Amino acid sequence: MTGGPVGDLAGMLAGMAPALDARRWAFALVDGAAPDEAFAIVREDEGTTAILPDPAGDFARITLTVHSALDGVGLTAAVAGVLAERGIACNVVAGFHHDHLFVPFERAEEAVRALAALSTGAAAGEGPSA
Repeated sequence: MTGGPVGDLAGMLAGMAPALDARRWAFALVDGAAPDEAFAIVREDEGTTAILPDPAGDFARITLTVHSALDGVGLTAAVAGVLAERGIACNVVAGFHHDHLFVPFERAEEAVRALAALSTGAAAGEGPSA
């Protein structure tokens, strides 16, 4: 990876380069310690959720490979908006370096195409900007 995090919306969109993970994923409530293979763990008052690889899982994971700044504004809204226009559900998990989108597995390729078009448009100076 080169350079630091990108914080301006146009830069985040232009550089997002969505990458589809071939595995299926599931959101599961877990008791006690989450399994080692968990991608993410969310602890809530009602219980602990783990996002786990699961051959029968309903979700695909798309990673936005741009190193987006944690204080960047608008990336989640722009991505969710373009997917919502197509009726594609999206659950976002942000890590230190990247944002990860969990979308219905059967719509993953369509979601990647929509995100790639958004990215291409931003690189050409079209669409949302900071």
